[in-house]
Amino acid sequence: MKRILLISPKNRTVYNFRGDLIKDLQKKGFQVFVSIPDLTNIEKIEELNVSYRVIKLSKHGLNFFDDLNYILNLTKYIKEIKPDLILAYTVKPIVYGSISTRISGVKNFYSMVEGLGFIFISKSIKAKILNVIIRYLYKLAFKLSKKIIFLNDDDLKLFTMSGITKKEKSFVVNGAGVNLEKFKPLPYPEKITFFMLSRLLKSKGVMQYLYACEKIKREYPQIECILLGKIENMPDAIPEKEIMKFIENGVVELFGETENVIDFYKESSVYVLTSYREGVPRTVLEAMACARPIIVTDVPGCRETLKEGYNGFFVPLNDVDKLVEKMEWFIKNEDKIQILGKNSYELCVEKFDVKKVNKSLLKIMQID
Repeated sequence: MKRILLISPKNRTVYNFRGDLIKDLQKKGFQVFVSIPDLTNIEKIEELNVSYRVIKLSKHGLNFFDDLNYILNLTKYIKEIKPDLILAYTVKPIVYGSISTRISGVKNFYSMVEGLGFIFISKSIKAKILNVIIRYLYKLAFKLSKKIIFLNDDDLKLFTMSGITKKEKSFVVNGAGVNLEKFKPLPYPEKITFFMLSRLLKSKGVMQYLYACEKIKREYPQIECILLGKIENMPDAIPEKEIMKFIENGVVELFGETENVIDFYKESSVYVLTSYREGVPRTVLEAMACARPIIVTDVPGCRETLKEGYNGFFVPLNDVDKLVEKMEWFIKNEDKIQILGKNSYELCVEKFDVKKVNKSLLKIMQID
């Protein structure tokens, strides 16, 4: 039986984003191994019938000794299980995974770039310094990768034009895909409700959404606005006191992380994501699968999900007034919500069905 190792930065990405891929690999006769950073929600990992090893990983920041320890432990694990293929996704798993793979002598290492994140977006001096370092590390990792998989054309273009990777080794798939048996068209709430699901970070455009909701509620107090996300403790995080001002003033309802996101899509009319940059945002795909029209920023990753006027609208980054304008359009054209929502679902079926996405991914990895 062939073996494949998935190197994951977070447990949730294994069962939420890679669960369907794992099942497809198992159907192909692979024994699936997963390296995970901790025991969070371990029962959901075990439900996938995979073998796993906890290898502690600090997702944010650089710590030489912690990162070296991660490389050593990952190398030991790879040598122990002797996988035929390895797939790593996000920065640290890609960079450190490529090094461990080379030390271990495994030839089939695949890198998946799921998005470029805070370091490629921020203009701070620290971020610019880290950007130079990360580009160098990516370049090293990609030299050790058999193929590099991107989730959108913009990221591929940036990396190839910057000389970080070669075009002939690079491929694009339509995001992580979405399970259309789990996420499907839902009835709409009686009251128009806008919904955003995001980590509460500046680079996710959460403040643009909050300010727009504030203006909308002032003019249309009957409208509901929902925000679902975790208050973070990292450089890009929005201070809790800033978020709470909008909650206490009744601008939005805030809910923490949940495993039952479908309940929130059901309570929404229109989905909003004003992120600075994405791979392809999974939350938008889920909203589309639930037949919700979308409002997204005109940035890499989000561009893949929308046809202007067909299933929603683009808004410029950090332009609160434009977001208000598009939200107001849905309020004044309530009869169009279901029409654009149906279009969202059809576009999702066409491009983002996880079965189609995984088929493309397996083909790139030469698994047939």
